[in-house]
Amino acid sequence: MRDSSHSAIDFPAGLRQIDVMKANGNGRKQRLELGEHIVADPKICHGKPTFKGTRIMVFQVLEQVACGTPWERIIWSWRGKVTMEAITEAVKVASHLFQDEGFFHSHVSHRREHLRDRGLAAA
Repeated sequence: MRDSSHSAIDFPAGLRQIDVMKANGNGRKQRLELGEHIVADPKICHGKPTFKGTRIMVFQVLEQVACGTPWERIIWSWRGKVTMEAITEAVKVASHLFQDEGFFHSHVSHRREHLRDRGLAAA
């Protein structure tokens, strides 16, 4: 269990994988809590991470953040269904994925090899 006074997010073991859904004993994917405000549930939006209690996908809000939309405007645009704390958690989860070199290392290495084979890789 997470201490609510702690600012870091405790991520479940499977978060580093692109397919964050875990199969249970009968092969069906099950709900995965990704934080206090974010869940990936195969019954909601095809298992894409959403904000709890909504069908608002996390990537939609992250795109608004990336475009420079003020967070107050984002909250207003979703009629208060996404809170400031939920946006903060989404940004932290996204940041965590990029902090882990192992997550993207294989993709970067593969791309670098492809470019090297074509003579386009940087020295």
